[in-house]
Amino acid sequence: MEKKIEYTNGEVTIIWKPELCKHAGICVKMLPDVYHPQERPWVLPENATTEQIIDQIGKCPSGALTYRMNKE
Repeated sequence: MEKKIEYTNGEVTIIWKPELCKHAGICVKMLPDVYHPQERPWVLPENATTEQIIDQIGKCPSGALTYRMNKE
């Protein structure tokens, strides 16, 4: 079974699949206030807008980052 780790800002949930991650670093370069690879938790989605997160995830070259909108 594929491992998935989820992080949410309340509005959107970031889904990270570590087995797919190629460590291109685009996430860190685009949103350095959200992604901190040396810390745990390493994803802090509350540090960006939902729109910024969605835009960045769309540029993840490996598909390791996806998202889903949370229901209200």
